[in-house]
Amino acid sequence: MAPGSSRQRLAGLVASVAALAVLTACAEELTEQEQAEQQEQEQAERVTFEIPELGACRVLAPDDADQITNDGEVVDCAAGDHTAQTFAVGSFPDELTDAAYDDRRLGEFVFETCTDRFAEFIGGDESASLRSLVSWVWFRPQPDAWEAGARWYRCDIVGGADTSTAYRPLPEDASGLLNNRPDEWMACVRGPRVAQAERIPCSEPHDWRAATTIQLGDEKAKYPGDRVVEVRTRDFCRTSISAWLNYPTSYEFGYTWFRKAEWSVGNRRSVCWAKTDQ
Repeated sequence: MAPGSSRQRLAGLVASVAALAVLTACAEELTEQEQAEQQEQEQAERVTFEIPELGACRVLAPDDADQITNDGEVVDCAAGDHTAQTFAVGSFPDELTDAAYDDRRLGEFVFETCTDRFAEFIGGDESASLRSLVSWVWFRPQPDAWEAGARWYRCDIVGGADTSTAYRPLPEDASGLLNNRPDEWMACVRGPRVAQAERIPCSEPHDWRAATTIQLGDEKAKYPGDRVVEVRTRDFCRTSISAWLNYPTSYEFGYTWFRKAEWSVGNRRSVCWAKTDQ
């Protein structure tokens, strides 16, 4: 055996072991990376495609309602501090599967669907719901989730109206809330004017009450224009409030009406207000 051959074989063996160790480490590193990617993908799938829970409660504020998506934490409905409850969830129909994220047809579909479900959920009728201190908002998936194929919608009842600066806590279960039209949840206003005034419960001292509503057209009607809507609302409310007040010799009335943006998603009602402390 040539001198030094044992050392050469030993060096070769050490190099082989080192190489094997490097390969093994790389394999382990790759496996850990794959596991991390798999976990991330699974998490994304759960967040992205899972339809929200029906009946879930959350603490939302008016600023949240201005957003088109929401991932607010679900809270215990029995805790008594939630301001929102999910009353309808679902997936968009097949004809809207390829719709753009901001396609107006999405809002039209949700407005028609959730308006009906909202009335069924809280009780009363469409007129009562418009004259109440509760309203509803809807949300869609995050933009990246929509891009990945998520097509769900979520509709929440909230303890406030469009002019509310804060939402009120809802009952543990808000279903049937307006069955008896409780003053605690019907809309009134304190002050000289209705316009831009914040709605308050009619159980509190007030100067105006939302008393009646008028439907200005069916679902297929085209928007007649701001002036026509305002004049028809004013004329109807003058007569309607007179009757509601039992035809007094003098009275004051107000009205709130919606414009083209609300009309385009399905709203057809204006609200008539009576000057009363009752």
